[in-house]
Amino acid sequence: MEPYELSVADAAVAVRTRQLSPVELVDSVLERIERVEPRLRAYTLVTADHARSAARRAALEVAADGVRGPLHGIPAGLKDLIDVAGMATTASSRVRADHRAEADSAVAARLSAAGAAFVGKTHTHEFAYGLTTPQTSNAWDQGRVAGGSSGGSAVAVAAGAAAFALGTDTGGSIRVPAALNGVVGLKPTYGLVSRHGITALAWSLDHVGPITRTVEDAALVLGALVGHDPRDPASVPAPSVDYRPGPGTDLTGLRIGVPGNYYFDRVDSEVEAAVRHAIGRLEALGARLVEVEIPMTRYIQATQWGLMVPEATAYHERTLRTVPELYAADVRVLLEAGELMTAGDYLRAQRARTLMRQAWQRMLDTVDMVAAPTVPLTAVKAGQSSVTWDDGTEESVSDAYVRLSAPASITGVPSLTLPVGQDSAGMPIGMQLMGRTLGEAALLRAGHAYERTGTARGLAPVP
Repeated sequence: MEPYELSVADAAVAVRTRQLSPVELVDSVLERIERVEPRLRAYTLVTADHARSAARRAALEVAADGVRGPLHGIPAGLKDLIDVAGMATTASSRVRADHRAEADSAVAARLSAAGAAFVGKTHTHEFAYGLTTPQTSNAWDQGRVAGGSSGGSAVAVAAGAAAFALGTDTGGSIRVPAALNGVVGLKPTYGLVSRHGITALAWSLDHVGPITRTVEDAALVLGALVGHDPRDPASVPAPSVDYRPGPGTDLTGLRIGVPGNYYFDRVDSEVEAAVRHAIGRLEALGARLVEVEIPMTRYIQATQWGLMVPEATAYHERTLRTVPELYAADVRVLLEAGELMTAGDYLRAQRARTLMRQAWQRMLDTVDMVAAPTVPLTAVKAGQSSVTWDDGTEESVSDAYVRLSAPASITGVPSLTLPVGQDSAGMPIGMQLMGRTLGEAALLRAGHAYERTGTARGLAPVP
């Protein structure tokens, strides 16, 4: 096994026990990037010198018995919305082509303190405003979409071009690309991880979280990110939690909600079969399945767009009027549409969100988490704009991909996606577990138990 193939947890052990030097690990990942990047285009910027400098420093500290923790010397990719002092943060947009960060974002500072080595900035759908990341190819089939908006981060992790990466999630932008590329993605509770120093899409919906190859890795990265930050008005004080799941797989006593509505409507038959099989495996591990009704489903997508569109337009107000030609056409259309929304529309969406949060809290009082498909279909062909369901309904690809991920974004509850199979074309299928506010530890425990009973799929076979 090459060093770039190691999980974060395995690499951490190898580094701590001095079986592997951080320099060897980072060099292996950088060589992998050089090999696969021409086909995948996951990165906007590769920071080889920065990564090697961090790796050399980590190697010296490890040699002096100064291991900082499980991320010490581990190569990481950062979505190109996340500031690192002196580096470009372009948001994959010509609008920000000349931008250089003056200071570290909160998450970059926390990862640096943990000893992580940044190998580069990963592509996002421009300003995180889309679900496909058209610059980047899917790690499993270069003719298919990567998913978005954190497509570069998911593809880099799936291809071994980063041990882990950070993404942001406003309507599903961590979970959608993670599911489409067969990796793990965690959208934490709203406010659990600081967004200070991260380019916004919609301030009341934005989250930041890890994309990894295993659930255990997600827990390790989350542990380094969490911490109250008064610079982010949404940041919440959270109790100190060890997110690392234990070695056991016994889920006796865990109540898992299985939706009787919404989450299995207009879902590809292969996706449904794989997710229901995965839910059955959770039951076999001791969990008790409880049918639940998802509340206020007719308002979900209207609320998501009603919040996101005006907030995004407000953020881009100046540049939309001064350099509109620099935006990609699809993003410009959405931003201009936001100018047509009224204050009343936005306030109605806010009220709907409040009611939805309360309804989800009541539902989650009856179960510990809800299990459902992450997205209703696997990665579509690049350039495909719509999907037609068996009942004749036509839906845009963006609406399809956001439909099942939006509820956790609107309500702010944590959501973990993990791979649970593949379709007949060999494309990954994801299942998401959605839990109570600050309930990340329970999701990680259940996801890890499932993962330990299955066969890991491994890295994408990029030639």
